Amino acid sequence: MSSTRSSLLVSAGAVALALAACTTPEPRPVAPPVVMPPPVMQIPPPVEPPVVPPVKAEPAPLMTPSTFGALPGWERDDLRQAWPAFMTSCGVLVRKPEWKTACVAARTVDANDGAAIRSYFEAYFVPNQVRAQDGADTGLITGYYEPLLRGARKRGGAFQTPLYRVPDDLLTIDLASVYPELKGKRLRGRLVGKKVIPYDSRADIERANVAGKELLWVDDPVEAFFLEVQGSGRVKLADSGETVRVAYADQNGHPYKAIGRWLIEQGELTSAEATARGIKAWIAAHPERRQELFNANPSFIFFREERLPDPSVGPKGALGVALTPARSVAIDPAYLPLGAPIYLATTESGSDVPMQRLVMGQDTGGAIRGAVRADFFFGFGYEAMENAGRMKQRGQLWVLLPKP
Repeated sequence: MSSTRSSLLVSAGAVALALAACTTPEPRPVAPPVVMPPPVMQIPPPVEPPVVPPVKAEPAPLMTPSTFGALPGWERDDLRQAWPAFMTSCGVLVRKPEWKTACVAARTVDANDGAAIRSYFEAYFVPNQVRAQDGADTGLITGYYEPLLRGARKRGGAFQTPLYRVPDDLLTIDLASVYPELKGKRLRGRLVGKKVIPYDSRADIERANVAGKELLWVDDPVEAFFLEVQGSGRVKLADSGETVRVAYADQNGHPYKAIGRWLIEQGELTSAEATARGIKAWIAAHPERRQELFNANPSFIFFREERLPDPSVGPKGALGVALTPARSVAIDPAYLPLGAPIYLATTESGSDVPMQRLVMGQDTGGAIRGAVRADFFFGFGYEAMENAGRMKQRGQLWVLLPKP
C-alpha cells in the first residue's frame, strides 16, 4: 500500500513540472506608486506684539524747591509787617513736629529788626514755587474784606433781611472718621428718617419757614449776600449803637458758584464789568431779577455773633487766628498747608504796579480752589472794599516750608 501511494505522488509531481514548463506565468500585479500628499507647512500663529501700556504724562511737581534769591522783591519787602501774622500762625503750627524747631526759634527773633527776621527765614525755611498740575506757575489772585452792615436784633422798619444762625437740623459729618484718606472732607446734610440727604439750597432756604433761626436783621439784602461771600463782617446795631462781629459758623454743603460768572455766561456783563461794583449796579438796574441772581449760587452761609473788643483786630480765619490786613490770604488747603508763610508776587488791585510780599495762608474759602490760587485779605473799611472789589490779578506763589 505504501509503495503504490509513493509512485502516484511521483507521477503527479512529474506532470506538474511538465505543465509548469509549458505555461507562461502571469505577471505579478505591480502596486501603483504611493503618491504622498505634499507636506503641510506648519504656519506658526502670529506673534502678538507685547502690550505696552500708554505712557501717562507725569503731572508737574506741585512744589519745586527754589531759593530766596529767586523771589522777586524779597530783599525789598519789609518783613517786620509780616512778623505778627507769622507769629500767630506759629502759635498753631508749633504743635506739629515738622514746624516745632522753626517756631520755637522764632521766639528769640527781634520783631523790630528786619534784617534779623530775613536771616531767620533764610536759615530755617526753603521757598518752594507752587505749580498747578498742568505745570502752570501763575494763577488767579483775588481779594476780600470785612464789610460793615447796619442791623438790629429785632425785625422792624428797614431791617427786614435776616442773617441766620446754624440750624439745629444741619449735620456735619467728618468723612475722615470713616475714610482716613478723605482727611479734611466733610459732608453736610440733614436726617430724614434713617437717611442723610443734602441740606437745602439757597433757593430752598429762602422759601422755607425758618422763623426763630434769625441771628440779626439787616437793612440791605444785597449787602447781606456779599457778607456771605466775604465770610464774616461787622454789624452796627441801630437799637443799641453797639457794633458786633458776625463770623462764619457753617455752610449748607452746596458748592459755591460765583454770581459774577453767572452774569457773564448770561451775557449780562463782560468779564471786566463783573466786579463787586458792577454786579451791584446790575442788581440796582434789575431789581426783579435779584433773587434769581442770588439763587445761581446754591451755597448758603450761617453765622455766629462775636464781641468786638478791639476794632483793629481782624476776624478769625480757618486757622483759628485773627487775620492781618495785607498779610493774610485764603488758600486751598488741599494743596497748601494752612498757616504756612507764602511769598506772593502779583500786582496791586486793578493795576500793573508790582505787589510782592510775604503773607500767611490763614484762611480758606468756597471759591478758592487750586494750587496757584489766593484770596488777599484787605481788612476793614471802604478802601478795603474798593480794593477787594477790583482785585482780579495774575500772580505766583512760593510756600516756605521748614528745612528738615
